[in-house]
Amino acid sequence: MEDIRENELTVKRSKTDFMSVFKFVICSLIGIFSFFVTFTYNEKSSILLDHIVSWISTNAATFVTVYIIIMLVCGAAYPFITKTWNKDIVNIVMSVFKVIGLGIGLLLISGIGPDWLFDPSVGPFLMEKLIKPVGVLIPIGAIFLALLVSYGLLEFIGVFMQPIMRPIFRTPGRSAVDAVASFVGSYSVGLLLTNRVFKQGKYTIREAAIIATGFSTVSVTFMVVVANTLDLMAYWTSFFWVSLIVTFMVTAITARIWPLGKLKDEYIVEQGDPEVIVTEKRLLTAWTEAMQAVKHNPPFLKNLLQHLKEGLLMTMSVLPSILSIGLLGLILAMYTPIFDWVAYIFVPFTWILQLPEPMLTAKALAVSIAEIFLPALLVVKATVITKFIVAVVSISAILFFSAVIPVIISTDIPLTIRQLIIIWFQRVVLTLILVTPIAFLLF
Repeated sequence: MEDIRENELTVKRSKTDFMSVFKFVICSLIGIFSFFVTFTYNEKSSILLDHIVSWISTNAATFVTVYIIIMLVCGAAYPFITKTWNKDIVNIVMSVFKVIGLGIGLLLISGIGPDWLFDPSVGPFLMEKLIKPVGVLIPIGAIFLALLVSYGLLEFIGVFMQPIMRPIFRTPGRSAVDAVASFVGSYSVGLLLTNRVFKQGKYTIREAAIIATGFSTVSVTFMVVVANTLDLMAYWTSFFWVSLIVTFMVTAITARIWPLGKLKDEYIVEQGDPEVIVTEKRLLTAWTEAMQAVKHNPPFLKNLLQHLKEGLLMTMSVLPSILSIGLLGLILAMYTPIFDWVAYIFVPFTWILQLPEPMLTAKALAVSIAEIFLPALLVVKATVITKFIVAVVSISAILFFSAVIPVIISTDIPLTIRQLIIIWFQRVVLTLILVTPIAFLLF
């Protein structure tokens, strides 16, 4: 009898081990393909997620419009339903902006409103280039995200990336997947991933803040848009690699200075899940960590639905904020002299670095906090050096009010708007200092 029981246990254990390996391999491969592999479909080269979003936007335009209206209504109502709107001053302000965002969205969709709102570079730009793509991308990305983060890949790669990520960026090795997903895929998906891992207790407050503000830049697809706008496609390879390297160099610096360097190195859950520091037998340890992660996950379908729910909640929170705050930033940049005044903060840097058009460059840097595409529009007719520098700064600055900042505020990462503005300023200045000599060498 004992032999029979032992054989049964062995069979059960082998089945469990086989299923764990199967889930790890298949789910990780699908996740990697979804986020990191580019291929051409309908004459467009991008990753799977972007192709899915484009297909839905093209073939189900009416559905997307109705879905966006529902998300805007739910997003504006949610803080009042959950009674969190008056929790603190930030929640009060953001709740007001969400209600305003709902109003703006209804005006744009219904076609009713003032002429300035329907200027192609204002309302339609926000709706078609930001609201609809981001609204569709976040929940779909959340589903594929479950495959990327829940079945051992983070733990497996994290063991090997510890010697790189910890000394350079002060983040766990597992954040390497997060960094690449953010840079190659999308800031919204990257921040969704960061927030998910943070809530699981795998990032501390400081680590999550470094990742959110240091890696969650615009996608490669949008980099192509910027390069096309500025006629830099002839220098695409240089633009891409310089943007990537400079962005990560700036992140390594900001991770060590205030305010990021002084954030609490604590978990928001009672018992965090810190990464085990590995110094030997990396392959064996990586495999063991991956299998443990697979075994401790909820059932497959339940896991996907949980990620979808979180994606929809983030979409509700983000869309009305992007509309209202983004519109405010665009209006201030286009119709007021505020950013002309802010530009004077950067003039000493552009003058000391001997840039060919110091005032124009300074204004382009100033408007980057409002909307990531605005700097490119300001320097379309500038010299190639100015275009290159402004383009790289636009990517490396990361933080802007029309999208990324509202997304970060909607996560559980405790960063204030004041801290985000300070980090934006640091990133702009550091990027300018690093990219200027490179631009002069190239051109």
